[in-house]
Amino acid sequence: MQRALTRAQQEAVAQLMKISPVADVLGKLFATNGFQLHLVGGSVRDALLGRLGNDLDFTTDARPADIQRIVGPWADSMWDTGITFGTVGATKDGYVLEITTYRSDLYDGDSRNPEVTFGDDLEHDLVRRDFTVNAMAVSVPGHVFTDPHHGIEDLAARRLDTPGTPQQSFGDDPLRMLRAVRFVAQIDLVPTPRVVEAITAMAPQIARITTERIQVELAKLICSPQVHAGLELLTATGLATLILPELPALQMETDEHHQHKDVYQHSLTVLDQAIAQEQDGPDLTLRLAALLHDIGKPATRRYEDGGGVSFHHHEVVGAKLVRKRLKALKFPKRIIEDVADLTFLHLRFHGFAGGRWTDSAVRRYVTDAGELLPRLHKLVRADSTTRNKRRRVALQEAYDALEARIEEIGAAEDLARVRPDLDGNAIMELLGIPAGPVVGRAWTYLKELRLERGPLDRDVAEQELLAWARAEGITD
Repeated sequence: MQRALTRAQQEAVAQLMKISPVADVLGKLFATNGFQLHLVGGSVRDALLGRLGNDLDFTTDARPADIQRIVGPWADSMWDTGITFGTVGATKDGYVLEITTYRSDLYDGDSRNPEVTFGDDLEHDLVRRDFTVNAMAVSVPGHVFTDPHHGIEDLAARRLDTPGTPQQSFGDDPLRMLRAVRFVAQIDLVPTPRVVEAITAMAPQIARITTERIQVELAKLICSPQVHAGLELLTATGLATLILPELPALQMETDEHHQHKDVYQHSLTVLDQAIAQEQDGPDLTLRLAALLHDIGKPATRRYEDGGGVSFHHHEVVGAKLVRKRLKALKFPKRIIEDVADLTFLHLRFHGFAGGRWTDSAVRRYVTDAGELLPRLHKLVRADSTTRNKRRRVALQEAYDALEARIEEIGAAEDLARVRPDLDGNAIMELLGIPAGPVVGRAWTYLKELRLERGPLDRDVAEQELLAWARAEGITD
């Protein structure tokens, strides 16, 4: 259904064409060859939101072979990895283009891969799409707006709904349930009650989706601007229980401060406060660490005499759980290890917050954090969610003091690379021993000495090493 646009909508479409003149040029090529071409889906949605990027999606009545014939001589490059699904990819003048033949797919209800059926009708192609805000099209070069499912009204109202029934949409492709959560977080949409009800009822069908696809959607969700709202929906619908069960498990009656409704809400607040400290865009590692830093608490909760609650060593248990969950979700190894290390280290500061940090403690803090130190700074500061203003200020001032101590000692020593004062060759020469495990033990001893006492003169380091070797029975 072609529909009249308001002035604001007309201006938005006109702006879209100014931003992407390549669309009109491509449209003329298709028209010359007797085919229709429409900008479609997320490209139209993002243009109307004023956030269009360089990735443009098109749909056409041309078959894949015709698309290749038309686009090949014109594009800067072209690929056909999606041609089984009717999609040809290309680049032109810095734009990434995906052009897909009209489809009216059939799903078997067991997987998310449809039996692809090409069509000749735009409206039949739009009805198969996941959400109404993605079921709008603009013809090129004619700029005729087609919106059979009132997507523009839903977008204006920040409403997330499906063209057909949610049950049909999610039954065709259960990944759309996670995409719904992501759109809540990414573009601040509110799902309709029927969408929420359908996700809640159909959540177990997410098992039809591969772990790799779930991980990609989860990462996009966590890196979205409104991630808090998205995670609330993920938890409320039961999807979190199936793909990230440690998150809803945090919904406990109290935490050790007795000032938060539960550790779940505390974790979401920590995530919000970590995001507020980002400077160069979303940091997936920091956000995962903020969200998961307390996942060891349910397993370590103990009720103490007098009504208190403790979570002893929850950072140790939490680091293990982080590794297990993120590995199961097939996150990259570097992200897994970094998030686990941040979880393990997030309480280290609180062991010294009430007293003065010794030089040795500062060196160990910096050395253990390594390249993660800037993220650890942000995580520890974000972890202060107390409503007691005096306590909150005291904690921030204590961390200010620690950072000042790090800077002070770092000015005199290379804290980024704390190494023994003698290398392996010097150890072997001094002790008269060959390469082997003893050299490693000696190196570890000297590093611990370096952390404890700071840089040593070479003769002092040699004396200490000889004394250690005698005590260990390595030399006479």
